Amino acid sequence: MKINNLEEQEVNDIIEKESIDLSSFQIKDTLNPKIFDREQQMYKDVRTRLLMIADDFFETLDIGWVEIDDIILTGSLANYNWSKFSDVDLHILVDFDEVDENVDLVRSYFNSKKNLWNEKHNITVKGYDVELYLQDTEEPHIASGVYSVMWDKWNVKPEKQNFKIDSKKVKQKANGLIDTIKYFFELYKGGDYDKVIRSIKNLKEKIKKMRQSGLDRDGEYAYENITFKVLRRMEFLDKLSELETLAYDKSLTLDESIKFIRN
Repeated sequence: MKINNLEEQEVNDIIEKESIDLSSFQIKDTLNPKIFDREQQMYKDVRTRLLMIADDFFETLDIGWVEIDDIILTGSLANYNWSKFSDVDLHILVDFDEVDENVDLVRSYFNSKKNLWNEKHNITVKGYDVELYLQDTEEPHIASGVYSVMWDKWNVKPEKQNFKIDSKKVKQKANGLIDTIKYFFELYKGGDYDKVIRSIKNLKEKIKKMRQSGLDRDGEYAYENITFKVLRRMEFLDKLSELETLAYDKSLTLDESIKFIRN
Protein backbone atom coordinates (compact mmCIF):
# COMPACT_ATOMS: atom_id res chain seq x y z
CA MET A 1 0.00 0.00 0.00
CA LYS A 2 1.40 3.36 -1.02
CA ILE A 3 0.99 6.33 1.31
CA ASN A 4 -0.59 9.27 -0.51
CA ASN A 5 -1.94 12.55 0.84
CA LEU A 6 -1.08 11.50 4.36
CA GLU A 7 -2.37 14.74 5.89
CA GLU A 8 -5.86 14.14 4.50
CA GLN A 9 -6.16 10.56 5.69
CA GLU A 10 -6.85 9.12 9.08
CA VAL A 11 -4.00 7.11 10.57
CA ASN A 12 -6.31 4.21 11.30
CA ASP A 13 -7.34 4.08 7.65
CA ILE A 14 -3.71 3.81 6.59
CA ILE A 15 -2.37 1.36 9.09
CA GLU A 16 -4.73 -0.66 11.20
CA LYS A 17 -4.30 -3.97 12.95
CA GLU A 18 -5.20 -6.78 10.66
CA SER A 19 -5.79 -10.35 11.72
CA ILE A 20 -2.47 -12.14 11.60
CA ASP A 21 -2.79 -15.28 9.49
CA LEU A 22 0.02 -17.79 10.00
CA SER A 23 -1.39 -20.50 7.74
CA SER A 24 1.00 -19.65 4.91
CA PHE A 25 3.96 -20.72 7.07
CA GLN A 26 2.90 -24.35 7.12
CA ILE A 27 5.32 -26.92 5.72
CA LYS A 28 4.45 -28.28 2.26
CA ASP A 29 4.82 -31.91 1.18
CA THR A 30 7.12 -31.06 -1.75
CA LEU A 31 9.39 -28.32 -2.97
CA ASN A 32 7.71 -25.74 -5.16
CA PRO A 33 6.59 -27.63 -8.29
CA LYS A 34 6.98 -24.53 -10.45
CA ILE A 35 10.68 -24.31 -9.62
CA PHE A 36 11.83 -27.90 -9.04
CA ASP A 37 11.01 -31.21 -10.70
CA ARG A 38 10.27 -34.46 -8.87
CA GLU A 39 13.99 -35.20 -8.59
CA GLN A 40 14.43 -31.83 -6.84
CA GLN A 41 16.40 -30.37 -9.73
CA MET A 42 15.65 -26.86 -10.90
CA TYR A 43 13.77 -26.68 -14.19
CA LYS A 44 16.03 -25.69 -17.07
CA ASP A 45 13.92 -22.71 -18.14
CA VAL A 46 13.87 -21.37 -14.58
CA ARG A 47 17.62 -21.78 -14.18
CA THR A 48 18.36 -20.16 -17.55
CA ARG A 49 16.21 -17.15 -16.73
CA LEU A 50 17.75 -16.68 -13.27
CA LEU A 51 21.25 -16.79 -14.75
CA MET A 52 20.27 -14.18 -17.33
CA ILE A 53 18.89 -11.88 -14.62
CA ALA A 54 21.97 -12.28 -12.42
CA ASP A 55 24.37 -11.69 -15.34
CA ASP A 56 22.50 -8.59 -16.51
CA PHE A 57 22.54 -7.14 -13.02
CA PHE A 58 26.20 -7.96 -12.46
CA GLU A 59 27.16 -6.05 -15.62
CA THR A 60 25.66 -2.87 -14.13
CA LEU A 61 28.17 -3.01 -11.26
CA ASP A 62 31.17 -2.18 -13.49
CA ILE A 63 33.50 -4.54 -11.66
CA GLY A 64 34.71 -6.59 -14.62
CA TRP A 65 37.90 -7.63 -12.82
CA VAL A 66 35.90 -9.62 -10.27
CA GLU A 67 34.51 -13.07 -10.91
CA ILE A 68 31.24 -14.43 -9.58
CA ASP A 69 31.86 -17.29 -7.15
CA ASP A 70 28.30 -18.55 -7.17
CA ILE A 71 24.69 -17.62 -7.86
CA ILE A 72 22.30 -19.19 -5.37
CA LEU A 73 18.60 -19.48 -4.69
CA THR A 74 17.79 -19.38 -1.01
CA GLY A 75 14.81 -18.59 1.20
CA SER A 76 11.43 -20.30 1.19
CA LEU A 77 11.49 -21.19 -2.52
CA ALA A 78 14.52 -23.35 -1.79
CA ASN A 79 12.68 -25.08 1.02
CA TYR A 80 9.42 -26.71 2.02
CA ASN A 81 7.91 -23.56 3.55
CA TRP A 82 7.18 -21.79 0.26
CA SER A 83 3.89 -19.94 -0.20
CA LYS A 84 2.19 -17.39 -2.42
CA PHE A 85 4.15 -14.73 -0.52
CA SER A 86 7.55 -16.17 -1.45
CA ASP A 87 10.15 -14.21 -3.40
CA VAL A 88 12.90 -15.52 -5.62
CA ASP A 89 15.80 -14.69 -3.28
CA LEU A 90 18.67 -14.68 -5.77
CA HIS A 91 22.09 -14.10 -4.23
CA ILE A 92 25.21 -13.31 -6.24
CA LEU A 93 28.33 -14.33 -4.32
CA VAL A 94 31.53 -12.39 -4.85
CA ASP A 95 34.64 -11.80 -2.76
CA PHE A 96 34.23 -8.23 -1.53
CA ASP A 97 37.99 -7.98 -0.90
CA GLU A 98 38.61 -8.44 -4.61
CA VAL A 99 36.49 -5.38 -5.35
CA ASP A 100 38.24 -3.07 -2.87
CA GLU A 101 40.02 -3.39 0.47
CA ASN A 102 37.39 -1.09 2.00
CA VAL A 103 34.76 -3.81 2.45
CA ASP A 104 32.27 -1.48 4.14
CA LEU A 105 32.38 0.84 1.15
CA VAL A 106 31.90 -2.11 -1.20
CA ARG A 107 28.91 -3.33 0.79
CA SER A 108 27.35 0.14 0.75
CA TYR A 109 27.89 0.42 -3.02
CA PHE A 110 26.38 -3.00 -3.66
CA ASN A 111 23.38 -2.25 -1.46
CA SER A 112 22.72 0.96 -3.33
CA LYS A 113 22.95 -0.75 -6.72
CA LYS A 114 20.77 -3.61 -5.52
CA ASN A 115 18.11 -1.26 -4.19
CA LEU A 116 18.06 0.74 -7.42
CA TRP A 117 17.73 -2.45 -9.47
CA ASN A 118 14.94 -3.90 -7.35
CA GLU A 119 13.05 -0.58 -7.40
CA LYS A 120 13.47 -0.08 -11.13
CA HIS A 121 12.57 -3.58 -12.27
CA ASN A 122 9.50 -5.69 -11.67
CA ILE A 123 10.64 -9.13 -12.83
CA THR A 124 8.81 -12.30 -11.92
CA VAL A 125 9.70 -15.94 -12.46
CA LYS A 126 6.81 -18.37 -12.41
CA GLY A 127 4.72 -15.71 -10.69
CA TYR A 128 7.23 -14.90 -7.93
CA ASP A 129 9.00 -11.54 -7.59
CA VAL A 130 12.76 -11.65 -8.10
CA GLU A 131 14.81 -10.00 -5.33
CA LEU A 132 18.54 -9.66 -6.00
CA TYR A 133 21.25 -9.56 -3.35
CA LEU A 134 25.03 -9.21 -3.36
CA GLN A 135 26.60 -11.51 -0.78
CA ASP A 136 30.22 -11.68 0.31
CA THR A 137 31.51 -15.18 -0.36
CA GLU A 138 33.09 -15.24 3.11
CA GLU A 139 29.90 -14.12 4.86
CA PRO A 140 28.08 -16.83 6.84
CA HIS A 141 24.64 -17.53 5.44
CA ILE A 142 22.14 -19.28 7.70
CA ALA A 143 19.74 -21.29 5.54
CA SER A 144 18.50 -24.87 5.54
CA GLY A 145 18.05 -24.80 1.76
CA VAL A 146 20.53 -23.36 -0.76
CA TYR A 147 20.51 -24.22 -4.45
CA SER A 148 23.44 -23.26 -6.68
CA VAL A 149 21.87 -21.87 -9.84
CA MET A 150 25.36 -21.40 -11.26
CA TRP A 151 26.42 -25.04 -10.81
CA ASP A 152 22.93 -26.57 -10.95
CA LYS A 153 23.18 -28.47 -7.66
CA TRP A 154 22.25 -28.23 -4.00
CA ASN A 155 24.78 -26.58 -1.74
CA VAL A 156 22.49 -27.27 1.19
CA LYS A 157 19.67 -29.71 0.47
CA PRO A 158 16.59 -28.99 2.56
CA GLU A 159 14.96 -31.60 4.73
CA LYS A 160 11.28 -31.61 5.47
CA GLN A 161 10.84 -30.75 9.12
CA ASN A 162 7.87 -30.69 11.41
CA PHE A 163 7.76 -27.56 13.49
CA LYS A 164 5.17 -25.69 15.47
CA ILE A 165 4.99 -21.93 15.26
CA ASP A 166 4.69 -20.19 18.60
CA SER A 167 1.67 -18.26 17.34
CA LYS A 168 1.09 -16.50 20.66
CA LYS A 169 4.60 -15.04 20.70
CA VAL A 170 4.47 -14.11 17.01
CA LYS A 171 1.14 -12.29 17.32
CA GLN A 172 2.16 -10.57 20.54
CA LYS A 173 5.45 -9.34 19.09
CA ALA A 174 3.94 -8.37 15.73
CA ASN A 175 1.05 -6.44 17.27
CA GLY A 176 3.46 -4.62 19.58
CA LEU A 177 5.56 -3.51 16.62
CA ILE A 178 2.45 -2.52 14.66
CA ASP A 179 1.36 -0.32 17.56
CA THR A 180 4.78 1.33 17.49
CA ILE A 181 4.55 1.98 13.76
CA LYS A 182 1.07 3.42 14.24
CA TYR A 183 2.49 5.78 16.87
CA PHE A 184 5.06 7.00 14.34
CA PHE A 185 2.23 7.98 12.01
CA GLU A 186 0.72 10.01 14.82
CA LEU A 187 4.07 11.75 15.35
CA TYR A 188 4.21 12.52 11.63
CA LYS A 189 0.74 14.03 11.67
CA GLY A 190 1.87 16.17 14.59
CA GLY A 191 4.79 17.52 12.56
CA ASP A 192 7.60 16.05 14.69
CA TYR A 193 9.54 14.92 11.60
CA ASP A 194 13.01 14.70 13.16
CA LYS A 195 11.73 12.47 15.94
CA VAL A 196 9.96 10.28 13.37
CA ILE A 197 13.21 9.83 11.43
CA ARG A 198 15.24 8.96 14.55
CA SER A 199 12.57 6.62 15.87
CA ILE A 200 12.22 4.73 12.59
CA LYS A 201 15.98 4.24 12.29
CA ASN A 202 16.07 2.86 15.84
CA LEU A 203 13.11 0.56 15.22
CA LYS A 204 14.62 -0.80 12.00
CA GLU A 205 17.81 -1.64 13.87
CA LYS A 206 15.79 -3.25 16.66
CA ILE A 207 13.87 -5.41 14.19
CA LYS A 208 17.09 -6.39 12.43
CA LYS A 209 18.73 -7.48 15.69
CA MET A 210 15.56 -9.26 16.81
CA ARG A 211 15.43 -11.31 13.63
CA GLN A 212 19.13 -12.14 13.70
CA SER A 213 19.04 -13.29 17.31
CA GLY A 214 16.20 -15.66 16.43
CA LEU A 215 18.02 -17.01 13.40
CA ASP A 216 21.17 -17.59 15.43
CA ARG A 217 19.25 -19.41 18.14
CA ASP A 218 16.52 -21.41 16.36
CA GLY A 219 17.11 -20.91 12.64
CA GLU A 220 14.51 -19.96 10.03
CA TYR A 221 11.55 -21.07 12.14
CA ALA A 222 12.37 -18.86 15.13
CA TYR A 223 9.38 -16.79 16.21
CA GLU A 224 11.40 -13.60 15.69
CA ASN A 225 12.03 -14.49 12.04
CA ILE A 226 8.37 -15.42 11.54
CA THR A 227 7.39 -12.09 13.11
CA PHE A 228 9.66 -10.27 10.66
CA LYS A 229 8.07 -12.11 7.73
CA VAL A 230 4.58 -11.34 9.01
CA LEU A 231 5.38 -7.62 9.09
CA ARG A 232 6.88 -7.80 5.62
CA ARG A 233 3.97 -9.73 4.14
CA MET A 234 1.48 -7.29 5.66
CA GLU A 235 3.54 -4.47 4.07
CA PHE A 236 4.22 -2.74 7.38
CA LEU A 237 7.96 -2.61 6.70
CA ASP A 238 7.31 -0.93 3.35
CA LYS A 239 4.99 1.56 5.04
CA LEU A 240 7.67 2.26 7.62
CA SER A 241 10.24 3.06 4.94
CA GLU A 242 7.76 5.25 3.07
CA LEU A 243 7.01 7.17 6.25
CA GLU A 244 10.73 7.67 6.86
CA THR A 245 11.13 9.17 3.39
CA LEU A 246 8.09 11.41 3.83
CA ALA A 247 9.34 12.65 7.20
CA TYR A 248 12.80 13.35 5.77
CA ASP A 249 11.36 15.32 2.84
CA LYS A 250 9.11 17.32 5.17
CA SER A 251 11.99 18.07 7.54
CA LEU A 252 13.95 19.73 4.72
CA THR A 253 11.05 21.48 3.01
CA LEU A 254 10.96 25.28 3.37
CA ASP A 255 7.45 26.65 3.10
CA GLU A 256 7.21 29.54 0.64
CA SER A 257 5.04 31.45 3.09
CA ILE A 258 7.95 31.72 5.53
CA LYS A 259 9.86 35.00 5.21
CA PHE A 260 13.04 36.11 6.86
CA ILE A 261 12.99 39.49 8.57
CA ARG A 262 16.11 41.59 8.27
CA ASN A 263 17.36 43.30 11.36
